Amino acid sequence: MSDTDAWKAAAPREAPVFSAVVLAAGLSSRMPGQHKLLLPLDTQPAVRRTVSALVGAGPAEIVVVTGHQGRAVMEALDGLPVAFRSNPRYEEGQMTSVAAGVAALTAPCNMVMVCLADQVLLDAADYRELIDAFAAMPRGSILVPFFNGQRGNPVVFSASYAAEVVSGHVNPGCRKLIAEHADEVFIHEATHDRFTTDMDTPDDYARIQARLSDARMSTPLIPHG
Repeated sequence: MSDTDAWKAAAPREAPVFSAVVLAAGLSSRMPGQHKLLLPLDTQPAVRRTVSALVGAGPAEIVVVTGHQGRAVMEALDGLPVAFRSNPRYEEGQMTSVAAGVAALTAPCNMVMVCLADQVLLDAADYRELIDAFAAMPRGSILVPFFNGQRGNPVVFSASYAAEVVSGHVNPGCRKLIAEHADEVFIHEATHDRFTTDMDTPDDYARIQARLSDARMSTPLIPHG
């Protein structure tokens, strides 16, 4: 067994220290006339809601990859403890943003989480669920969440894969990931749909607004005094 293979085998048993890459560079082409990441949700831009939840999960580092309307996305995240990496090739596809973000990571970690900026229903506990699942998984170096047979995000992978992700030899967002790396992929069966819910279209936005409104209505008020 090589040193690299030994590191991969040991990684899930190490204390879970993770860094995160947030993909926020896309064209938002299915949300006509608007940038989905800047749409308001509970009085804040969607991208800020996503990244704030991720901050609450305690990563060693967060790199937000920007592209389309990058300056506006950066302004929406003003004050949050994140680093930014501009991807001038964002129109060539998501993998260019994944590679750019992973290449920009500098803090020591043993796992990397690749997050979608439009998964606005995820909270800090959801992100921790995946990190804890990765740390406890009996095999593999890549974790992919599923719900009711549907593949979700974020994907978590061993930091030992970073160079292969940057070079494009491993694409954690690829639909063929499980087939091409069957021995390395562990499927995490979730009990909720938040890992499989994103916000691409006006209908998605309306449904998410309704869910957030329902959640507020069902939260009991705590009396003061």
